[in-house]
Amino acid sequence: MKKLLILCLAAGLTGCGIYKRYSRPEEAQKIAEGAYGNVEGTQGETLGNVEWRTLFTDPQLQTLIAQALEKNSDIRTAKLKIDETRAALQSARLAYLPTINLNTQGALSSFDKSTPAKTYTLPAVVSWQFDLLMSGITNAKRQAKVGFELSKEYAQAVRAQLIAGVANLYYTLLMLDEQVRITDETASIWKEIVEKTRAIKEAGMVNETAVAQYEATYNSILSSLEDLKYSRKTVENSLCSLLFEAPHSIARGKFTDQQLPESYNVGVPVQMLANRPDVRMAEYSLMAAYYATNVARSKMYPSVSLSGTVGWTNNAGSAIVNPGKLLLNAAGSVLIPIFNARATANQVKIMKAQQKQAELAYEQAILNAGAEVNNAIAQCQAARAKRDLRAGQVEALKRAVESTELLMQYGSTTYLEVLTARQSLLSAELSQIADRYDELNGVVTLYQALGGGREKDAETKK
Repeated sequence: MKKLLILCLAAGLTGCGIYKRYSRPEEAQKIAEGAYGNVEGTQGETLGNVEWRTLFTDPQLQTLIAQALEKNSDIRTAKLKIDETRAALQSARLAYLPTINLNTQGALSSFDKSTPAKTYTLPAVVSWQFDLLMSGITNAKRQAKVGFELSKEYAQAVRAQLIAGVANLYYTLLMLDEQVRITDETASIWKEIVEKTRAIKEAGMVNETAVAQYEATYNSILSSLEDLKYSRKTVENSLCSLLFEAPHSIARGKFTDQQLPESYNVGVPVQMLANRPDVRMAEYSLMAAYYATNVARSKMYPSVSLSGTVGWTNNAGSAIVNPGKLLLNAAGSVLIPIFNARATANQVKIMKAQQKQAELAYEQAILNAGAEVNNAIAQCQAARAKRDLRAGQVEALKRAVESTELLMQYGSTTYLEVLTARQSLLSAELSQIADRYDELNGVVTLYQALGGGREKDAETKK
């Protein structure tokens, strides 16, 4: 009869799902399959699976990324969080075992100055408390394991963000270097023009208006140059912060030498979903909520407490014996919730509501991931589409500047036309640099959006 009761109770617990492992909700799976819209993906090696050293080939950038991965405070904190959750998981696994404590006691007693009586007890106290069939312990262990996996995904998210952050700041520095170079060259040209115009004015060939226009343009270019240098310094300081170092000059390559893939494979939605650490984190949070609900359910069922004592003592109640005798004691109890059942049921409802919130957050994370991938692809495509158009614009404006300068020499055009042509060329050249930066930034953003930067060694340890 007793065995039949246990089997029936076990079947009831299994039937209510208290032992069932987490499985991905069907609705979330459907959202994942359609989250990336009209992105064309194929099976095979995706951009998100490319090792970062393969993608970023600039030696200086590789050095900076490696240094950031080693010294950055955020990623070091994330690794400590992994250690913390690993310890919590080990503690959850040990919950299956009873606790054993040595409770040593000794006493001296004397009445009316008589010889003191010495008593001692050397017991080992064993205690073990668990819910019936250990469903609560099992789900708590699963929840702790999810927390451990969640901390690893958080570290991966920090890692991916750090790699992308260093790369973007590095490319920003190179872009500003190039803009400073072009603006500085333009300023030198305008300085020469201003000096020549002043000489021509002294000869009475132009009036003060022409000189003033050239001087105004020259000062405007110098002002822009100072803004660019200031921006470059702030970006450099931001990069030093990621490296966990005090502000200093960053060694770097040239903007024109940077090479990134011209084509890339984004993969199919399942691959995109598997790579994204933020999506994984959202699902692990859902898993944790699922097991927390099961832990709350387990409290609705009886719990068992077992305790025992084994050791030696010379205290035999009214008598003291030497040597000590063996001490044995055992007790057990079963706690069946009755009056607090309603409170426990309400706790289950609370956990179910939190589980549903986690499910909605998971679905939203999938949609956000899809939007980021689409935006990054659109950024890459737009930047590359503008590349040839901008190159044609710059080439045409260079010819226009040459033509207006020749015409000015022969007196068939005005200084204002030369001024306008040079301003247009400077603007186009700076825009061309910005377009190239957008292209580089788009690839970095897409790399991060596809879950790039995953540590291969860590992946094999899972």
